Amino acid sequence: MATHAVYPGTFDPFTSGHLDVVDRVRRQFDLVTVLVAVNPDKSPGAGATERAVGVRKMVLPEWDNVVVTAWAGLTATFCRENRADVIVRGVRNRTDLGLECQLAAMNEALGVTTLLVPARPELVGVSSTVRRAGA
Repeated sequence: MATHAVYPGTFDPFTSGHLDVVDRVRRQFDLVTVLVAVNPDKSPGAGATERAVGVRKMVLPEWDNVVVTAWAGLTATFCRENRADVIVRGVRNRTDLGLECQLAAMNEALGVTTLLVPARPELVGVSSTVRRAGA
């Protein structure tokens, strides 16, 4: 049976930390969808389509089990509609862990399990927010 993981995020911008998560999970699942999300609570610097194009440029061509798509709905809905087994989320620190555990509980209630992937120590400080600020 094929396994499908979905890695959602605003990815504004997509960082080396995000890329590392994709690299690690692509080895665990038959298919990984990087889901460039539209979040009404955030105002990204580019539209979802443009961000998806940017992510595609960073994903190595030989990672043939990784696809990138933009999505404006609930991640759990995408997972159900596309037969995805799990949502993948990266965790850098305790703050991330607390937020991701709350989100994981909501997604579990919607019928989709979440896999939390801890950041590698050398990537803990990588942040889209910091990159946007130019730091």
